[in-house]
Amino acid sequence: MNVPLWVWVLTVGVIIAMLAVDYLGHVRTPHAPSLPEATRWSLAYVAIAVVFGCVVWAVWGPTYGGEYFAGYITEKSLSVDNLFVFVLIMTSFAVPRNLQQKVLLIGITVALVLRTIFIVLGAAMIANFSWVFYLFGAFLVWTAVAQARHGTAQDEEYHENGILRWVRRVFPTTETYVDDRLTTKIDGRRYITPMLIVMIAIGSADLLFAVDSIPAIFGLTEQTYLVFTANAFSLLGLRQLYFLIDGLLDRLVYLHYGLAAILGFIGIKLVIHALHTNELPFINGGEHVEAIPEISTAVSLGFIVVVLVITTVASLLRDRTLRARQISREGDR
Repeated sequence: MNVPLWVWVLTVGVIIAMLAVDYLGHVRTPHAPSLPEATRWSLAYVAIAVVFGCVVWAVWGPTYGGEYFAGYITEKSLSVDNLFVFVLIMTSFAVPRNLQQKVLLIGITVALVLRTIFIVLGAAMIANFSWVFYLFGAFLVWTAVAQARHGTAQDEEYHENGILRWVRRVFPTTETYVDDRLTTKIDGRRYITPMLIVMIAIGSADLLFAVDSIPAIFGLTEQTYLVFTANAFSLLGLRQLYFLIDGLLDRLVYLHYGLAAILGFIGIKLVIHALHTNELPFINGGEHVEAIPEISTAVSLGFIVVVLVITTVASLLRDRTLRARQISREGDR
């Protein structure tokens, strides 16, 4: 896939412009988005991602177009799972509703920077060491098993990591929020506010999310341009999606199992690809293993979409059944 430098510059410029619109147009005045506002902007960001995918399909062909859409859908679904953690963090730090947009947007910006670094490192490793696909594949299979075991057992509270505990020990922190300020002066002494603490919490969580998502998308495409754009477009609409499905997250009880299936599938695909490019002397004498056919992009895209549809529908049906039973019990009383 030949991507000219000017295309890279234009793409990065568009992404920066989209972030600027968010910073200057949405979070400058703190407010909690209404459902219609969140819906409009969520649809707009999805439409932009789809239009971009159609451009990739038209310019570089259906193979790369399919790889982009498979990567985008996977990253988007993983981002939805990340929202569970964001909800826990927001609740734990009692972030006022009107300040949550700013926290999410800065967290998304940090995530985009971190993932870009991971993408560059991942692309360099793949270009120089074909055996890295074994590591990526094994890691994703292990992650899938952990995700499936985790199931719907969500932690009810957020536990601060070592970074946050260190920040609290080193820097004096105010007890309450001071509008949307990150720091403030009290009696001539500089304090950091809970607003900065919660942003650090979101940023450190983003670092862990990147460790899962980057190997996953490299299992669907080795094109750095597609990996970067799929990640960027999936992240850019995350803030609006948070407010749109905030009340729906608790109802997606089977999403973890769906994501486990997808990660496991991609992990197996990576291992198969590693066998086809094998250079390790202790595996098949260092020769390529061609007996197992590679999984095509079309099969990958179909598997991802079907799994997400099944887990979403099953989750909503289960929720509706439980609600009906609850209403029936209340009626019997």
